[in-house]
Amino acid sequence: MATVSRKPRVRLLRLPHAADLPIPAYQTAQAAGLDLSAAVPADAPLTLAPGARALVPTGLVMELPPGYEGQVRPRSGLAARHGVTVLNSPGTIDADYRGEVQVILVNLGAEPFTITRGERIAQLVIAPVVQATLAEVKAVGATARGSGGFGSTGTKPNAAKSRATTGGQKRKAATSTAARSKKSPIPRR
Repeated sequence: MATVSRKPRVRLLRLPHAADLPIPAYQTAQAAGLDLSAAVPADAPLTLAPGARALVPTGLVMELPPGYEGQVRPRSGLAARHGVTVLNSPGTIDADYRGEVQVILVNLGAEPFTITRGERIAQLVIAPVVQATLAEVKAVGATARGSGGFGSTGTKPNAAKSRATTGGQKRKAATSTAARSKKSPIPRR
């Protein structure tokens, strides 16, 4: 496996349709992400209707060193002010990918959102990765959590349920769980 350096060098190719755009940059000394800009034509901005999604070009090709990935993440300001976010967040750019970096944006807001040339649309975090070796087994080890899935840890109703020892406490925990499940759009396992 490749040695992971503290400050990896990322080779960057700017495509012709991004020639006048700034290269990604950290906006503060301690920023985790580099800002990615939209390389849409100046005379043809992209408008996302509410609920719509689009693949937005950046005009950049990156060569990440082995042992690293690029994580494409939403910009908090776009999400908070307009409901615009990265659909497959975080998107992954593998070290061996050599195509144009594009960002899948979705408008979850109530109003159309227009993306103009050079607008900062996402951030890119360069992060170390490891590749695991998988071993197929007949059984896996037991844990206190077990097969509890979405929302199964750290909730008071579940804590009450696990401590329940009498019928009354069990009924109370079951009622709390049933009431909570009516509010959640994600089915419980």
